[in-house]
Amino acid sequence: MTDFRITLRATPESRSFRAIGVAALLVCCTVLGLAGTDLVLPAVPGLPDSLGGTIAQAQFVLATFAAGVGVGLLLFGELGSVLDHRRMLATSLLAYALLSAAAAVADSLELLIALRFLQGVAASCAAVVTPGMVRALFDEQGALRALGALGSIESLAPAIAPIIGVWLLSAYGWSASFWVTAVLALLLSMLVALSKAYIPTVSGNPSRFGYWVLLRSPVFQRYALSQGFSLGSLLAFVFAMPTVFVIAFEGEIRQFIVMQLLGISTYIVAANLSSRLVQRFGAEATIYGGSVLALLGSVGMLAYGLFGGSEPWVIWMLFLPFNMGFGFRGPPSFYRSLQASEGDDARASALVILYVMLITAAATALISPFVANGLWPAALAATLLGAVSLLILPLLPRLAES
Repeated sequence: MTDFRITLRATPESRSFRAIGVAALLVCCTVLGLAGTDLVLPAVPGLPDSLGGTIAQAQFVLATFAAGVGVGLLLFGELGSVLDHRRMLATSLLAYALLSAAAAVADSLELLIALRFLQGVAASCAAVVTPGMVRALFDEQGALRALGALGSIESLAPAIAPIIGVWLLSAYGWSASFWVTAVLALLLSMLVALSKAYIPTVSGNPSRFGYWVLLRSPVFQRYALSQGFSLGSLLAFVFAMPTVFVIAFEGEIRQFIVMQLLGISTYIVAANLSSRLVQRFGAEATIYGGSVLALLGSVGMLAYGLFGGSEPWVIWMLFLPFNMGFGFRGPPSFYRSLQASEGDDARASALVILYVMLITAAATALISPFVANGLWPAALAATLLGAVSLLILPLLPRLAES
């Protein structure tokens, strides 16, 4: 058995297969963190009926999770500079499982909101450590393709998780999604622990200056802030749409599901084309072009909302360029933020996703009193955030070409 393992490690094909398997496990860990929001989305409009409270308070079930993720990103980004990333990932998944089970038995909306913050903290670890691990598995071009594929696979969570959430909600009630999350998190925690020998060890940067170095770097901030506002624009819009479709338009949750399926499918195609666009036009042109396309999609959505539009099929079509634009710009922007960190992948990943979560949480909280009024509040938030994302690019210096 020992000789067989040695032979496998010496074979390039087996190394490639093993790298793909490890990457798949890491992707599953990250996807489950994302599903902490998307599984719950279909239940949000009905939470006041089940636990009391208001529609605006129900939106905070999403906002506090995002805020908790933001805090967790800073925490795990700093811990990642001194602790073993693999052990940290397994432990955080175990905590995520326990907190999900606690949320499933919450008896009030206020308690659920508080538990969602803690749940978000625990869910954030995978987003911090997995990009650096994935990058360590491949060469530069392979890493860019892998990050694009990573984004594509992760993007299936917003498409598939709400569908599962709708089924769980109708069959077993609002708490079922939390029980499913608890079980899956526990299983992944055990798999990570058992696969520790095959997961690459990514060295952190124990500098006592920590995040300060990255916060002072205008090059890193260019990519990190632009990415944060761009993805925050998309997520803030998505978080609002279940309530818009069900409450404002008196429609059905399946209209939101169709929107997500169409948008995510478009994103997957765009993200997998991103590396080719970078090879042909360069990373900067791809980032700029994707930013403009995403902004045009949100502007179209805002115009339609201001004119009182509510036809689901129009919203679905306007959502496509929104997702396509981010699919083009997302992988190269995130990869260049890691490059600009000069090896401090854990803190760099943490800050990028911290910006995404804090921007998303702030926008979700600000528009929560207005989401029942129609499409325009969500579209306005998306347009403003997308415009900021684009404006950052010419204001801060770019990464020097190698």
